Amino acid sequence: MKKIEKYSRNYFMPPVKSMKWSEKEYITEAPAWCSVDLRDGNQALVVPMNLEEKLEYFQLLVDIGFKEIEVGFPAASDTEYAFLRTLIEKNLIPDDVTIQVLTQAREHIIRKTFESLQGVSKAIVHLYNSTSVAQREQVFKKSKEEIISIAITGAKLLKKYALETEGNFTFQYSPESFTGTEIEFALEICNNVLDEWQPTATEKVIINLPATVSMSMPHVYASQIEYMSDHLKYRDNVIVSVHPHNDRGTGVADAELGMLAGADRVEGTLFGNGERTGNVDVVTLALNMFSHGVDPQLNLENIPEIIAVFERMTKMKVSERHPYGGELVFTAFSGSHQDAISKGIKWREGHEDKYWTVPYLLIDPKDIGREYEGDIIRINSQSGKGGIAYVLGQKYGLDLPTEMRESFGYSVKNISDRLHKELVPKDIYDIFVKEYVNIEKPFAFINYQFKSYDDYHTTVKIKVNNDVQEFEGIGNGRLDAISNIIQNKLDIKYTNLVYKEHALEIGSGSQAVSYVGITSEDGSVYWGCGIDMDIMASSIKALFSAVNKLISVEATPVK
Repeated sequence: MKKIEKYSRNYFMPPVKSMKWSEKEYITEAPAWCSVDLRDGNQALVVPMNLEEKLEYFQLLVDIGFKEIEVGFPAASDTEYAFLRTLIEKNLIPDDVTIQVLTQAREHIIRKTFESLQGVSKAIVHLYNSTSVAQREQVFKKSKEEIISIAITGAKLLKKYALETEGNFTFQYSPESFTGTEIEFALEICNNVLDEWQPTATEKVIINLPATVSMSMPHVYASQIEYMSDHLKYRDNVIVSVHPHNDRGTGVADAELGMLAGADRVEGTLFGNGERTGNVDVVTLALNMFSHGVDPQLNLENIPEIIAVFERMTKMKVSERHPYGGELVFTAFSGSHQDAISKGIKWREGHEDKYWTVPYLLIDPKDIGREYEGDIIRINSQSGKGGIAYVLGQKYGLDLPTEMRESFGYSVKNISDRLHKELVPKDIYDIFVKEYVNIEKPFAFINYQFKSYDDYHTTVKIKVNNDVQEFEGIGNGRLDAISNIIQNKLDIKYTNLVYKEHALEIGSGSQAVSYVGITSEDGSVYWGCGIDMDIMASSIKALFSAVNKLISVEATPVK
């Protein structure tokens, strides 16, 4: 591809080896989270949120547990200014939540920003200016010295207006387009800003190192963060923050490796909504920690509810395959996956296991508000007998014998394949009832009576082609006596009667369910199911259902 010649690696490695992050196995504690949904997320929407929507979204972020929330660029937009004033004047900011506002390093913007903050209890004022080679050369046409001067001037103005404004303010500086900036220059400009602010243990500042455009593989970003973290002045009093975008699809990886490299704080959005390909997805990032047994310090126990508000406010959809949040991320259609999942869940019922180890499920879906029923195993032409049996068990309380599952599984898969669609639980149940339950043609069981329990002497009434007939027989047991009548009086030959029964615990608690399998003379196996208030009647109905399938021209045997 000739077009490839115009691309080069426009990022900068640290001047010294910065790879201590690679020796760490996992993240040990949650970072300080800052939601930028109301800034980066909002400006990425085709139709930005109005005031009422922003207020509702702000409350969602508070409920999730964000302690820092960027509420916008109040000096650049009347809507964002009004939003901030509404939050302050209506006392809508909880005491344990700090709002963050964004400002360029220009005096009239900084002045208006602090005007918008009048009366706030505490706030982070986020100062930024672009530092990358491309921005310096192509946009601002300024030297490194001039870019540093812009940053220092902005830092001084923040101090000036903070002293003139009532409230507690934390300063934050971002060398915007950090990933396209020479690392030594990024360090120089940040240290100049830190010298101006002189952070202390009680008045810390934030240095935010954004992947404004993701330009490298995640390990490069991690090395850049580690170098900055190791060489920033006043490091004990500096909170190192990352703000990854997702241009290369590595936003989560950038943030995770950035934390291993020394970042104390992460700025991101719910489900990664942000400009271009998006910001880092805080939901995925937090639940990745959760999957390693680390408390992310965010309330994500009801993902469906969060998604509902997110989609209504943003008019965007969370992808069906979005990690954790997507409708299908815990769903198995594959037969082998379904079988392993259903067996894994069943195994946990009889074992005390401290850790979650169910095959194919990274976390327990119930921990984030998802249900096994309807979420975990869904049925189409790719599904297997285990998954199909699992759906019948979970939804309708039917516990099919292992041998019967294969026969029914083929029926369901064939129907799904023919219709070319997914089958919902009711579809599967209806197929099962139609093909197996209480089948009455050509022979319909009417009633039975045991005359003697010594040899299980039995009489049974059967409707044969609309003609009710009564037969007598004996056997080694009650069902065996009925079976002997069918074989001897109706001249139907089969062997290897297999029987299973259980109470029907879902839907109607007093009913009994029986399953009977019989083998025809050619070795084909036919199954039937009987459901009745009486356990014996249910077993007889199951036997008649199997027999009717055997002699029906529509029967589909499974050898």
